Amino acid sequence: MNSRFFRVLPVAFVLLMSACTSTGKNKEEPVPFDLVLEGGSVWKGWGSEPMVADIGIRDDRIVAIGDLAGRDAEQRIAVDGLAVVPGFIDIHSHAVRGSRGKSGLFRHPDAENYIRQGVTTVIGGPDGGSELSISTLLGDFENTPATINFGTFVGHNSVRQAVMGREKRAPSSEELEAMKTLVATAMQEGAFGLSTGLKYIPGAYSKTDEVIELARVAGQYGGIYISHMREEGLDLIKSVKETIRIGEEAGLPAQITHHKVMGVDMWGASTQTLALVDAANARGVDVSSDQYPYAASSTGISVLFPAWSLAGNSETQLARFNDPEIRARIKEGIVYNLIHDRGGDDPSRVAIANCEWDRSLNGKNFAEVLTERGIAANMENAAELALEIEENGGCFGIFHAMSTEDVERIMQHPRTMIGSDGGIHVAGEGVPHPRNYGSFSRVLAHYVRDKQVITAGEAIYKMTKMPADRIGLSDRGRLQAGAMADIAVMDLDTVQDHATFAQPHQYSTGVKHVLVNGVFVLRDRKLTGERPGRSLRSR
Repeated sequence: MNSRFFRVLPVAFVLLMSACTSTGKNKEEPVPFDLVLEGGSVWKGWGSEPMVADIGIRDDRIVAIGDLAGRDAEQRIAVDGLAVVPGFIDIHSHAVRGSRGKSGLFRHPDAENYIRQGVTTVIGGPDGGSELSISTLLGDFENTPATINFGTFVGHNSVRQAVMGREKRAPSSEELEAMKTLVATAMQEGAFGLSTGLKYIPGAYSKTDEVIELARVAGQYGGIYISHMREEGLDLIKSVKETIRIGEEAGLPAQITHHKVMGVDMWGASTQTLALVDAANARGVDVSSDQYPYAASSTGISVLFPAWSLAGNSETQLARFNDPEIRARIKEGIVYNLIHDRGGDDPSRVAIANCEWDRSLNGKNFAEVLTERGIAANMENAAELALEIEENGGCFGIFHAMSTEDVERIMQHPRTMIGSDGGIHVAGEGVPHPRNYGSFSRVLAHYVRDKQVITAGEAIYKMTKMPADRIGLSDRGRLQAGAMADIAVMDLDTVQDHATFAQPHQYSTGVKHVLVNGVFVLRDRKLTGERPGRSLRSR
């Protein structure tokens, strides 16, 4: 079993005692620090209480932590009264989505929504979707770096589509070998593991055995398996069992990504899903979770459709939609999902986040759209609206179909870390999920300070060392000598998320300084314009 969960790999950087080197004049004379952060409350990332200390930085690394008074430094910044924490790591990020240069970090390299939360590293390629040439993607990032670090998983859906298109069938032996080769190449080029989106096309057409074969390849290169499971509603328990089975039989760590419970029928089922996680770990299967701190999800409106109705290309889909008999079956499936799954049994629980072909729909829920049209806001009409949306090219939606009790229970579990499932959005464009602007700040403000669901130390651990260890980033996500100087300085008494579902384009506050690889990207609450982010590879 290849386990990374609490593993700390040796740091490939040897720290000289007390940051001293020979100067030629006096072998005991210490080399000056580039920067000393003085007197802050240092949270190392282990989940323990903080210590008041100075942090000495040289080049891109932390070289000393302790009482550094009187030591030479190019600059000193007093941070007394503030929390000094490892830069947060978003293990589930859509910071690179779609065509490079048109979205995400390639279009908005300042990543201000992340920086103002204290995030310094994002891991992309979730939900089964990624670039296939990991080396090209990371090389492009190195040529046009951002404020933050970036790494990626390789996506099963992308691999399957490259080999088989969107066909609803099992792969031939030759096709399976071709997919295994693509996964192996991606891992050799630095992917952190295999991600799946088994709810989405074409991953939804795969059988468990296929995924096990591909996950086994990722495990051979030290990767993990991270999954948007087949179902998060009525078949949630079955899907958790499948995720555990894949990790167990493929011999690698498995992670339930954006662990949630969808649909009023299933509220409270987190007790069962977490019991399954505990039982798996008790017998030696390495299973963990991540989550975003909201009781609403966000994805394409197509998630409401039965998977079989989306097979093939846009032409074959439209042909089905236009066949009266098939359309009736599709509509029946959508109504079922509206009642029992992401619809939350209420058309007002489904909101339109971003609709490029009709921006007037943005921010309105299904009930509002139907009422404005003079149509009864019932499930049948809501299903027709969903069909209309897909016929015109689709829209992103927000689905208010989770319970806060499940969110809190999952957050408290010791194997749960925090990820945003968010990305980078243009201010004022659409009405996206607030998780893009507030996930990490919301944990500290709402769930730590206001509701005391978890402690500050637990929250910081879940956002730093825990995800770093999960993917083998042994020199990030922690404050210790030899670690990379990814650091956030903030006021834990005032840190606050401001993004709401009605007004999501609002930056978090309370973070004063952020350093990435030893360089200020946020100083005194202002962006510096520096872009020291690096591409991260698993090998």
